[in-house]
Amino acid sequence: MAARAVLLAVVLVLSCAAAAEAAVGVNWGTLSSHRAPPQVVVDLLRENRIGKVKLFDADPGVLRALARSGIQVMVGVTNGELASIAGSPAAADAWVSQNVSQYVGRGGVDIRYIAVGNEPFLTSYQGQFQSYIIPVMTNIQQSLVKANLASYVKLVVPCNADAYEGSVPSQGAFRTELTQIMTQIASYLSSNGAPFVVNIYPFLSLYQNSDFPEDYAFFEGSTHPLVDGANVYYNAFDGNFDTLISALSKIGYGQLPIAIGEVGWPTQGAPSANLTAARAFNQGLINRIMSNKGTPLRPGVPPADVYLFGLLDEEEKSVLPGNFERHWGIFSFDGQAKYPLNLGLGNPVLKNAKEVPYLPSRWCVANPARSLDEASNHLKLACDTADCTTLYYGGSCYGIGQKENVSFAFNSYYQRQKQDPKSCDFDGHGMITYLDPSIGECRFLVAIDDSKSSAVASCGGGCCGVLCGVSILTLWVLMYLRMMGSA
Repeated sequence: MAARAVLLAVVLVLSCAAAAEAAVGVNWGTLSSHRAPPQVVVDLLRENRIGKVKLFDADPGVLRALARSGIQVMVGVTNGELASIAGSPAAADAWVSQNVSQYVGRGGVDIRYIAVGNEPFLTSYQGQFQSYIIPVMTNIQQSLVKANLASYVKLVVPCNADAYEGSVPSQGAFRTELTQIMTQIASYLSSNGAPFVVNIYPFLSLYQNSDFPEDYAFFEGSTHPLVDGANVYYNAFDGNFDTLISALSKIGYGQLPIAIGEVGWPTQGAPSANLTAARAFNQGLINRIMSNKGTPLRPGVPPADVYLFGLLDEEEKSVLPGNFERHWGIFSFDGQAKYPLNLGLGNPVLKNAKEVPYLPSRWCVANPARSLDEASNHLKLACDTADCTTLYYGGSCYGIGQKENVSFAFNSYYQRQKQDPKSCDFDGHGMITYLDPSIGECRFLVAIDDSKSSAVASCGGGCCGVLCGVSILTLWVLMYLRMMGSA
């Protein structure tokens, strides 16, 4: 018993040390045709001392790269998987076995959370996924119990902020049709020591409402504060956060920990999306979180976790909400920092990815010997497949000129086709060049060679730093305690 007590104390101390190591995490999305090898991305996380990452699925290549990294991971059950798991405990067993059990353990992945769906209660879904959530949680929880992982891996349900509403924070309440299910979810979270996960986007409030005060979206104070009785709100984030607290209070869970699943600011694709605004918002957010000031309804208590959205740009995301959807990354698609940012994790600025396996330095541009008018006919065809969002208003390539527009579109298509020479033909209107045609901030990209194996990890594929050692030792101790408990 004495040995067990000592080991339990070690676990508690180490868990606290690991938690303090990375208050800010990131969302790692993979909707891109220019994906950097997972090991390169993991090394990027390590270089920037990012200790928490949220995934939107359970990609095997990504999880293998995260093994022995010491990074705490949230994997995701996609919305498309909800129906099958809701109707079958066996499907839940298979999902947990395939996406969790085989990766955890000594030298494995430090999976802490499973996200059940991604914003499944969005009003635009019209209740499509609502009936699946509780059955999925029930089935996966039982699967975790069978796998002896329920005490370590927790379920959460990332919600969009449209799940609740209120004219002022103190009037916050969940949408009427969600009250019952939110009570059930909050009860589970409270019983299992898991946070309520919410995605908050002041950028979208500004983008969608021309009357929204721009300074209220940031953290430098506002000339249009929101007065709610004795409480005054000077930024949209705090107001939204406290609206959720009021909603949780009304169903009896006002003290439930809250984690921010997604929050960020895009760098282009809309008038208010630019490098300056993105840096101001993200740095302001991080500074506020690190100050531990909390909010008027929860003073001195910052969110349990904060996951910036996102780590990398994803040029295959839908642009239905706006062109900005492809430009949320604090890094470009290839892991190059877009602007200086102090994550509060020990580095004063972001560090770039290393050993990125680019294709050769060559580009496809408009052939100057051919008619530009005729070449323009091919621009739309190229942009139907490749990403040309930077050419439009609010993009870094907006206004570069007709010839340059055509060249940018041709090159985007050419790189998407992995520099296949035939993809630069365009009926003779395209030509390959070895001179970088980039113009100022308008970057003509060179694609990543995804045929090559992952670059050698900066730590030789092994464990890096104190955080990794803490994580593996903690897993060892937890496994020992489980064996002791079953003995």
